[in-house]
Amino acid sequence: MNSEEEFYDAETGLESDDSCEVSFKDAPVYDGKQTSNGRVPSENGVWERRTTLPAPMFSRNDFSIWGFLKKCIGMELSKITMPVVFNEPLSFLQRITEYMEHAYLIHKACTMSDSIERMQLVAAFAVSAVASQWDRTGKPFNPLLGETYELTREDESYRLISEQVSHHPPISAFFAESLSQDFVFHGSIYPKLKFWGKSVEAEPKGTMTLELSKHKEAYTWTNPMCCVHNVILGKLWIEQYGTVEIVNHSTGDKCVLNFKPCGMFGKELHRVEGHIQDKNKKKQRVIYGKWTECLYTIEPKVYEANKKAEKKNGDSKKHKQEQNTGGAVDADEMPDVQETVTMIPGSTLQWRIAPRPAHSAQMYNFTSFAMTLNELEPGMEGVIAPTDCRLRPDIRAMENGDIDTASQEKERLEEKQRAARRERAKDGEDWSTRWFHQGVNPYTGTSDWVYTGGYFDRKYSDLPDIY
Repeated sequence: MNSEEEFYDAETGLESDDSCEVSFKDAPVYDGKQTSNGRVPSENGVWERRTTLPAPMFSRNDFSIWGFLKKCIGMELSKITMPVVFNEPLSFLQRITEYMEHAYLIHKACTMSDSIERMQLVAAFAVSAVASQWDRTGKPFNPLLGETYELTREDESYRLISEQVSHHPPISAFFAESLSQDFVFHGSIYPKLKFWGKSVEAEPKGTMTLELSKHKEAYTWTNPMCCVHNVILGKLWIEQYGTVEIVNHSTGDKCVLNFKPCGMFGKELHRVEGHIQDKNKKKQRVIYGKWTECLYTIEPKVYEANKKAEKKNGDSKKHKQEQNTGGAVDADEMPDVQETVTMIPGSTLQWRIAPRPAHSAQMYNFTSFAMTLNELEPGMEGVIAPTDCRLRPDIRAMENGDIDTASQEKERLEEKQRAARRERAKDGEDWSTRWFHQGVNPYTGTSDWVYTGGYFDRKYSDLPDIY
């Protein structure tokens, strides 16, 4: 099948190997306490968000990705359709909504009077935004052009709207705001992927912008690189690496975070280290931790003194450890996860990840927050936009454990999208976005997608039929 649907997406023009499409009718069903849609039954008439999915994920052990990727080494992946079994039952628009899982950090930053203390919490929020990717090796569904997703969390005092504003290249734009007008968080993401033989590297192009209204501050940053190892053979594992710079455009403060690659012995796996400096480039705080676990801040002098003491007492231990390790591990072999983050006396905990549900491994390694994102809440149908990805039949079918229907619906939606594009080309029409428009980020001066407004007015009569 010569599909132009993107793998988030990439340019290869490969054809799918139909021999990998199989039936899943006899797959086991998750035996948990849940209703047909995974929702926790309400008590005393009070609705509760669900804590599980309607069905567990299917085993990917019987499927080979090699038939799809063997011709893509060193290339950007762009026109290759992956079997639905390699997906997770969320759209990429829902996946980026997971940035908001730790929105309490933004609310807390709004209450701080000191700009360095605010930067500490903004840095913690930036790190926490990628924490949900830990062990999430399933690929989210590529959003259709014009697809949207909204989320209102009154308990967390924010709402969010996102839209797929471009298909070639794939660009997702989002806008989140506090219900009490404390902050605005927005950005656009163009996930660019390359296949390197054993691994897939994702570069999340795009700028994140956070505005704190009370303090008249704006922060910008970009996300780190992400790499999924062992896509052909072995245990899939993820690492994030690269330098993230968070700039406070109002005060001149800057936070530099180094997401460390795992290193020769896996010692640096998941580690994040960095510092906060003021406008005069003087270090005010050192930051350390793991993006999978927690983040601490500490005074630079205390941190350096501790490092010197560690080095003095640890050289012999390090030599012994390297002798016992028996050499370096293969670049794509999953290293053993080292000891958890050791808190240096005098440190302040800024963020700690919430534990995942006990059955998370059976549910695509979703967090509790992710479990709720595709749920159709009572009274939601007829209120949300008809383009909302909760209404996508392929994602809904996969969530319910019907992979055959999910695969058929995915192919139907892709063909419908191609037919609509051909029709527009025939009539000489360009696609018009509904809720975002192309503009310039006022803080970085770079091209960005700006929220036009009006989504929550609920006027959806002119939206396209994309499903």
